[in-house]
Amino acid sequence: MNAAVETLTGRRIIVTGGASGMGAGLVRALPKLGASVVSLDSAAEAGSVVAADAGVKFIECDVSNPVEVNASVAAAVDHLGGLDVLVHSAGIAPGAPAGELPIEQWNAAMAVNATGTFLINQAVLPALIEAGGGRIINFASAAGITGYPGKAAYAASKGAVVAWTRTVALEWATYGITVNAIAPAIWTPMYDRTRASMTPEQLVAHDASMAKTVPLGGRLGDIDRDLVPVVAFLAGPGSGFMTGQVYSVDGGKLMLR
Repeated sequence: MNAAVETLTGRRIIVTGGASGMGAGLVRALPKLGASVVSLDSAAEAGSVVAADAGVKFIECDVSNPVEVNASVAAAVDHLGGLDVLVHSAGIAPGAPAGELPIEQWNAAMAVNATGTFLINQAVLPALIEAGGGRIINFASAAGITGYPGKAAYAASKGAVVAWTRTVALEWATYGITVNAIAPAIWTPMYDRTRASMTPEQLVAHDASMAKTVPLGGRLGDIDRDLVPVVAFLAGPGSGFMTGQVYSVDGGKLMLR
């Protein structure tokens, strides 16, 4: 039997951002590894379709809304009969030059990415304490460490995720809870749409840049091949002595020290 299958058997997991992209990929993959999963997302129609396809429960939830977060987490924990792991992948990535960044875009990025991480992490804490410990896996970004021209609000919000993750990793270690973050560079349907919006010349330039900046393969990674095994490890018992870390799943694009 595959080690990842053994690792996640019986694990009770909440996945946020489960309606699309990496979150949807994890909602589909983690049950196949033996986990019981509940998917949360604000996009009810798409989220319900993905969850039904994976055979898991879906709960509509806006992670920036504290009332919805608390109610959704309570319902998810009740459905699962407890909680072992939170995989918090929900996020948005609006873009604008920093000097022209409207306050509305700044507030939206902070509300979903930074405040959403705070709210959902805090909401699962009692259930993880009751379980005697567990795993929180937040989604950060290289943007929050190196910056991201044209996406200042997104970069700032992900920098907040990194700082929050390291802080609560220290505070919550006493409960046997590990808190880590992933900085992914993964090919998603959104990236497909981005590529489709480029002119042939832009696409050639983009791919040439990727070839130089991503040492392993020169392109974004694959959800099932590159992301799922890392999440499975961090969600399992083998990662129990690792906390407060940011793991780059990006082909070597961001080399943290």
